[in-house]
Amino acid sequence: MRILSKVKLGAAFCAGILIAGTSAQADSLIENVNGMTLDEDGKVIRFAAMVIDDDGRVKELLDRNDKRPKDIDFQFDGKGKTLIPGFVDAHGHVMGLGFAALTLDLSGTKSLAEAQQAIQDYAAKYPSRPWIIGGGWNQETWGLGRFPTAAELDTAVPDRPVYLERVDGHAAWVNSAGMKAAGITATTKAPSGGAIERAGGKPTGIFVDKAQSLFGKAIPAPRPVENDLALMKAQEILLSQGVTTIADMGTTLQHWQSFRRAGDKGELAVRIISYAAEIDNMIAIGGPGPSPWLYDDRLKLAGVKLYIDGALGSRGALLKEPYADKPAEKGLALLSSAQLKNKMSRAAMDGFQTAVHAIGDQANDEILSAIEELQYTFKGDRRWRIEHAQIVDPIDLPRIAQTGTIASMQPVHQTSDRLMAESRLGVDRLDGAYAWRSILESGAKLAFGTDVPVESSNPFPGMAVAISREDSSGQPFGGWLPKEKLTREQAWRAYTVDAAYASFAEDRIGNLTKGKRADFLIIDKDIMLAAPQSIRNIVVEQTWIGGRPVYVKKKQ
Repeated sequence: MRILSKVKLGAAFCAGILIAGTSAQADSLIENVNGMTLDEDGKVIRFAAMVIDDDGRVKELLDRNDKRPKDIDFQFDGKGKTLIPGFVDAHGHVMGLGFAALTLDLSGTKSLAEAQQAIQDYAAKYPSRPWIIGGGWNQETWGLGRFPTAAELDTAVPDRPVYLERVDGHAAWVNSAGMKAAGITATTKAPSGGAIERAGGKPTGIFVDKAQSLFGKAIPAPRPVENDLALMKAQEILLSQGVTTIADMGTTLQHWQSFRRAGDKGELAVRIISYAAEIDNMIAIGGPGPSPWLYDDRLKLAGVKLYIDGALGSRGALLKEPYADKPAEKGLALLSSAQLKNKMSRAAMDGFQTAVHAIGDQANDEILSAIEELQYTFKGDRRWRIEHAQIVDPIDLPRIAQTGTIASMQPVHQTSDRLMAESRLGVDRLDGAYAWRSILESGAKLAFGTDVPVESSNPFPGMAVAISREDSSGQPFGGWLPKEKLTREQAWRAYTVDAAYASFAEDRIGNLTKGKRADFLIIDKDIMLAAPQSIRNIVVEQTWIGGRPVYVKKKQ
């Protein structure tokens, strides 16, 4: 695998190796491809060649019989391979992806015992690290039926603090040494919007949502050099999986500074559209308003990311009715209605777009009510966003379209959460769960992403799920709540054209029509013909951004 951040278009391919040459001075021709893209209406356009101007934008799409331009500086023979636009991940966490790849990752563990062994092995591998940091654990995948405990973590690492985030980032598992380092005792109270799991009055080692902030001062913050390393690792992964643009949900000032350092050095290849982590970061980064596009459309601060509730897995998602498997709880409200509207108003008054995390049906009701009230004050094209919109009361579904709100959703969550959702809600409350087709048919726009590192940043499994509602093993046969399946065109549009629209970027990315940035992939299968299980396994052979190759898969 090779990531190339400063390759010029006058490059030549020799024995599968990308050789950097001089800058492009004239048009370039991408020839002999099985090319396909969507137009603005979601219709498939097929082409055999593409002309790219010297600014890295699409100049013309050509059929096999169309005349080729004579004045070209560079020609690339696609050898009949499939060419599609790069994916726009509408919701991910860039630095989270990088740090997940560089720290302890428990996402592949299938049992508590397996996780304990992995933690012990990791601690032994890095004996000098003062804290063991990581994440990716999921008690549902382990079949545990409960949260793990500090005592169970102590058996793996008793002598150093350990802090491990749940796969969704909405709970932390901490050992006794970690709680001691943070000064956590039986008398410690959870902050508003958070919860501390207890047994016999004592913390068990699980800290939900805002209770995670209790460790903020104890855990050493990453140094700038570590942030930069995480960014480069994340970029490497994204480009290798065909993600050419990502909406970074929760950018801190430190993250933004890392993005800027990469841009200043010419090392920022992937396009990042940032949504600041809360109002303080929004103001620190953007000041009086969103940033302009920087580094040849590689970076922009578009808005702010807010949270109104937690996640289903930690029972933090805010529900209208109690959890079926814990009738005393309805979830956690991370903001009151007044607080939510105040924050959204503060962002909107300076032209920042708001993207609000809402998973439970009560949380989605709250955000829609806020938008309905605020849209009379803040007029114009606001493109309010709901991030996740996983559980929506069917009566509230039409309100998404009525308010012009974008549902930013992540298809793979449906297969990861299916059994948990049935347990948390009960089968009689699943109407409106991961309701992609219902949302589209109501007239609203869907924008798809991965929520990386909660899920893999690979968009192809998400495409497969969106059209099949089946997991990687083909379960359940015929799809879970199959009425919510999408067509290929609908799913693809949500991952490209409408994902770009969701961030006010449809004028430059999302498809390969004239004037758009030439961000595209060479892949090993036809995405419009492959079966869902084959789509999952599509291999990205090359990734190009702005008409320049930035990733070429090594030949085996």
